[in-house]
Amino acid sequence: MVCVGARPIAVTNCLNFASPERPEVMRSFSDVIDGMAEACNAFETPVVSGNVSFYNETDGKGILPTPTIGMVGLIEDTRKMITQGFKNEGDIIALLGVTGNDLSVSEFAYAVAGISINAMIESGALPPIDLAFEDKIHKVVLALAEAMLLNSAHDCSEGGLAVAIAESCFSSLNREAIGADINLISNGLSYEATLFAESPSRIVISFPPDDLERVHEIAAEVPLSIIGTVRDDVLNISIDGDAVVSSPIAELEMIWESALENELT
Repeated sequence: MVCVGARPIAVTNCLNFASPERPEVMRSFSDVIDGMAEACNAFETPVVSGNVSFYNETDGKGILPTPTIGMVGLIEDTRKMITQGFKNEGDIIALLGVTGNDLSVSEFAYAVAGISINAMIESGALPPIDLAFEDKIHKVVLALAEAMLLNSAHDCSEGGLAVAIAESCFSSLNREAIGADINLISNGLSYEATLFAESPSRIVISFPPDDLERVHEIAAEVPLSIIGTVRDDVLNISIDGDAVVSSPIAELEMIWESALENELT
């Protein structure tokens, strides 16, 4: 929500579970309620509606716990709205937040390492989230949006930092695809974790070089790393000076657009 420049104001929910007569299902449902309440208190976003769906099972096999959150936010001045795509060649690309070693429960673990969902449930470690820090990140992005400093903002979620950067390069809103040169520092992490870890509280932003000092001033209370520039039509990523990704954006976007179709065929 804050990545489009909107101040979050309320949530709704749709909580989908298997049979609550199973103790583990009822426990997961209870934990979801507790976690949602903790987050909503931290972000001051009341739950204004919602529903619960139990007994989602086929032949005695239940679905995974699937809580879904919908949120509404407010943009008071539409001139300050942000979109996720990079805009101008030469813009600085930066990362708000810190990447951790958070691969064991991730899209990378499933799609590349071949770890099953059941194995993740059994032995995976969810990335910890610091709600107070998350709130700081939100407020920084909203302050940057209010100052009209951002040309783009995109949260890191499924797939991690590399996927968020690639998605920021893709064509959107009648804008042609645009590339980026990215230089990352591993800080002791594996290259895989640097690219694909799903650590929370991270947002990729871009802005004009002339605004670098003002961005640093507004983001002074949170980690901010300059990671690259917007340019050309190729995504180049290096880690600790080693080139690890070099691919035309058009090729990456075609793979991204056909992912669901390929998964179902």
